[in-house]
Amino acid sequence: MICRSSPYRTVLRDNAVPTIFDLTSHLNNPHSRHRKRIKELSEDEIRTLKQQKINEAFEQEQANQELNESSAQNTVSEEGGEEQEEEVVPLTLEERENKDYLKSLFEILILMGKQNIPLDGHNANELPEGIFTPDNFQALLECRINAGDEVLRKRFEMAAVNLEYCSKTQQKQMLEICESCVREETLREVRDSHFFSIVTDEVVDIAGEEHLPVLVRFVDESHNLREEFVGFLPYEADAEILAVKFHTTIIEKWGLNMEYCRGQAYIVSSGFASKMKIVATRLLEKYPQAVYTLCSSCALNVWLAKSVPVVGVSVALGTIEEVCSFFNQSPQLLVELDNVISVLFQNSEEKGNELKEICHSQWTGRHDTFEILVDLMQALVLCLDGISSDVSVRWSNFVVGRAFVLSSALTDFDFIVTVVVLKNILSFTRAFGKNLQGQTSDVFFAASSLTAVLHSLNEVMENIEVYHEFWFEEATNLATKLDVQIKLPGKFRRAQQGNLDSDVTSENYYKEALSVPTVEHIIQELKDIFSEQHLRALKCLSLVPSVMGQLKFNTSEEHHADMYKNDLPNPDTLCAELHCWRIKWKHRGKDIELPATIYEALHLPDIKFFPNVYALLKVLCILPVMKVENEKYEVGRKRLKAYLKNTLTEQRSSNLALLNINFDIKHDLDLMVDTYIKLYPDKVEFQEDFLPSNNSEVTEDA
Repeated sequence: MICRSSPYRTVLRDNAVPTIFDLTSHLNNPHSRHRKRIKELSEDEIRTLKQQKINEAFEQEQANQELNESSAQNTVSEEGGEEQEEEVVPLTLEERENKDYLKSLFEILILMGKQNIPLDGHNANELPEGIFTPDNFQALLECRINAGDEVLRKRFEMAAVNLEYCSKTQQKQMLEICESCVREETLREVRDSHFFSIVTDEVVDIAGEEHLPVLVRFVDESHNLREEFVGFLPYEADAEILAVKFHTTIIEKWGLNMEYCRGQAYIVSSGFASKMKIVATRLLEKYPQAVYTLCSSCALNVWLAKSVPVVGVSVALGTIEEVCSFFNQSPQLLVELDNVISVLFQNSEEKGNELKEICHSQWTGRHDTFEILVDLMQALVLCLDGISSDVSVRWSNFVVGRAFVLSSALTDFDFIVTVVVLKNILSFTRAFGKNLQGQTSDVFFAASSLTAVLHSLNEVMENIEVYHEFWFEEATNLATKLDVQIKLPGKFRRAQQGNLDSDVTSENYYKEALSVPTVEHIIQELKDIFSEQHLRALKCLSLVPSVMGQLKFNTSEEHHADMYKNDLPNPDTLCAELHCWRIKWKHRGKDIELPATIYEALHLPDIKFFPNVYALLKVLCILPVMKVENEKYEVGRKRLKAYLKNTLTEQRSSNLALLNINFDIKHDLDLMVDTYIKLYPDKVEFQEDFLPSNNSEVTEDA
């Protein structure tokens, strides 16, 4: 009952029966008295018998493989297949050893990726001349040899002591294969689900080069909405080139069919928004159903602020992020800020406690970020001034220097005006954006309120002189409180030197340079990310039973579902099916609650009896604007953030990052080895490739 085919070790079969062997029962059995005694074997005979059994098992396995291949070839020929499968030739001993060797290397690389261990543990240029220290990969390889890996030991026992076992080129080749195989596991599920959406996160620095992190949204076979990280895309300064490479990578390198893409969203840092807008436009031209939306993980007001094409806004957003990260780097700094807030808000403890709680969170991603900043401005400046002027040794020189720089940035009048204007303009979209990150019913009714939001912003634009006057007065009052001089930006004053006719006031300058373009852009951006097609899709959320209930079951989804007609299994029966769906929930039992989310609706036991509704819900679910209901399926973005936070910029690797972020995805070592052998069949054998002609002369290429 022993199973020898296990790839890991010799184990009992699943159906093996535990038995107690009675070695004395034959003594009382008269029929067994005349049996021959069992011969006691010597150690050599036992060893010989074991080897014979191993050889027989190996020969039997090879015979079975040949038989299977022969059967497969006969089947192909009988079906008229034009391509005949190649005859499988049994592996030689040398080939088997080579595959085992490669498998060991892949195991080390996967371990390093999962544990986030950089391949290079040091900078070789910083080492004293003549001292050789192995990198992390070689150190792990040597550790494995010392631990008893006979395959690796046999491979390298004749190598020079200071020989690099695996060249950088080979490591890179193998890493690319690891990355591709791990990514393929996720993409296979995406293809099985057909429909998906593409989401990118903010541009990140990987070893000195800018990359776009790419995530994909899809509903898996268990009806769970998932958002998985699938890789990095090198960033291009030219938006048109970036659009082409983005499209090519998705369809050619990753093998996704963009005809099934139903949504695209790009979370970008300030300054990159206009370029990603071009990428979205080019994809929309090719695939009209790939709706351009915002992403549920980003607050609408933050999204809009980052997209404003005004340099002062980009600078202000960068300053806000730096201030937040400065205080969050140390509990002592937060305590210092809490003390300042307590003094300033001693007459309003409730407000002070609320601000303290906010400061201990990542408040720069909230819907009311700019309101919070205006409330905190005085406390932040006083705290930073106190830290930068502290004569004691409480703070390091770095902290003191950063506090001085940030205080100077916050007390610049250009920054103050920018923050106040953004606060006031985005107050019109705050409630709308908050609903978009709420329950499914909130999203549905928010889509209907967009017209009112745009109407308010258009009214602001028509009366911009009056509104800007109030905004500028608020900014000057805040500047006066902070003892900041009210003046034009230095770059503008320098540009106007020698221009005697220049009589531009600060108020007029900021109206034309800040308020007008910001309001115009936000109106246009709202129209772009909430296109007519996107709004029609959101109105289909009335399919969710709780939304139906709030509408008194008086809904007409079929008028909005036309855009997804080709995605339905039985479009001709849609009207009848929707009618049955409404009747089912309208006349439900008193103890049955209406499902409140798409997630709950997809997990209904009888959802498969409504194939068109099921298909529509799956497509609506993957729209980037819809939040992932179950947090455990949104780990891709969180792991990406954790990797970037815990890894030094120069040690980041796009290949290792994918292995680390997707550490729980299964991997097939045999597939990796076979892929490597197919891609690099002309790889020189170890004896020629690795062993130097003279052990005293070892090059990196060796």
